[in-house]
Amino acid sequence: MSIIGFIIVGLLAGFIARAIVPGDDSMGIIATIVLGMVGSLVGGFLGNLIFDQGLDISAAGIIGSIIGSIIVLIGYNAATGRKKVS
Repeated sequence: MSIIGFIIVGLLAGFIARAIVPGDDSMGIIATIVLGMVGSLVGGFLGNLIFDQGLDISAAGIIGSIIGSIIVLIGYNAATGRKKVS
């Protein structure tokens, strides 16, 4: 995957994760891209663990990126105390 493709997947995954996680996530486009890119790495790591391929950190596909981005966003909100989930 090229860096441009990684950025585009990160942008899409970040926007979808922000839409799925409830509440107001006021962040810019760069933060959304970073969220999606980190989520892609988390999704790839979890995919490797689930499918017993070792502990490799790699980029995931779009579904794995969205799932990873949701996990990262929920973790970020919990760690910073930005939103309370009821």
